[in-house]
Amino acid sequence: MTSTDVLFRPFRIGSMELKNRIVMAPMTRSFAPAGIPGPANAAYYRRRAEGGVGLILSEGTVIDRPASRNDPGIPFFHGEAALAGWKGVIDAVHAGGGRMGPQLWHTGAVKSFLVDWEADAPVESPSGLDAPGVERGKAMTDADIADTVAAFVKAAADAKRLGFDTIELHGAHGYLIDQFFWSGSNHRTDRYGGPTIRERSRFAAEVVAAIRAEVGPDFPIILRVSQWKQQDFTARLAETPAAMTDWLLPLVEAGVDVLHCSQRRFWEPEFPEIDGENGLNFAGWAKKLTGAATISVGSVGLTGDFMAAFGGESSTAAGLDGLVDRMERDEFDLIAVGRALISDPDWAVKVQANDRTKLRGFDAANLAELV
Repeated sequence: MTSTDVLFRPFRIGSMELKNRIVMAPMTRSFAPAGIPGPANAAYYRRRAEGGVGLILSEGTVIDRPASRNDPGIPFFHGEAALAGWKGVIDAVHAGGGRMGPQLWHTGAVKSFLVDWEADAPVESPSGLDAPGVERGKAMTDADIADTVAAFVKAAADAKRLGFDTIELHGAHGYLIDQFFWSGSNHRTDRYGGPTIRERSRFAAEVVAAIRAEVGPDFPIILRVSQWKQQDFTARLAETPAAMTDWLLPLVEAGVDVLHCSQRRFWEPEFPEIDGENGLNFAGWAKKLTGAATISVGSVGLTGDFMAAFGGESSTAAGLDGLVDRMERDEFDLIAVGRALISDPDWAVKVQANDRTKLRGFDAANLAELV
């Protein structure tokens, strides 16, 4: 049995010190009535802290903008009641021995594929598009953009004030920040658009720079990014390493400490035409090109793809040899685990003890409640 010791090396970034390299991936659960996290949410995250996870990233929690969420069960990260609830969450996680950051989110023009619900206000996006050729909502004005940047900054400042250890910006999967990155949804002709990925990264860079100015130099900022979109699994923002550098390096220069590089299967190479079928994955290339720390993610420890989970598909536990090999080569710094931690809060403890015969896999029925 392959030793997993490499997963349990400590890691430090800025003011945050982690006891191991295992991250709980942000996963939308939609169990925040009226947008307010409560004791059940705090207990859910605390169980994962007590189960040995080094860093917990919350489910997406939305900033103070009209129509920033697309599901009524998604929590707010604004308002006195919601922030009091999040204070209970971070205090519970710290009591359980963990570290945590909220994933700050704006869903943009994306309609939920889980619930049929509409916000009271029109949805907003760079160009009034959900996907190429799919109109939805309104294009953001300069004032909308400035107010959205300010809302992200306020949320980050509140996270630091409440005692969170870091924050993550959701810039992936076709949501608002990613809609600025993507040429298919960003047709703007002003400073926030343009034919190149570097030009379309300006909005994200301004958000990051403004947050960095607010939270200071040592508070870690994580940015989640992806090539694929839920609107188009085959979409790619960067077809070459040079394009990836143009996309990600300005964001690191603006103040991102860690790039959370989302792919559906972590073992798949990003540019196999360059370094082969066993080449660097997305997080590996991002680290190589920018020098930033990176988190990899994608079906860790499981046999099935995570998108299938929304269709009710369960997965059995899978080996970790490939993950260990990549971590031992320092291809990336941290590994995010998603569905395995939904069904098995003690996943990290069992992996560390080489007690993998007791790993539960993922039971889709567990999506129906916080366990």
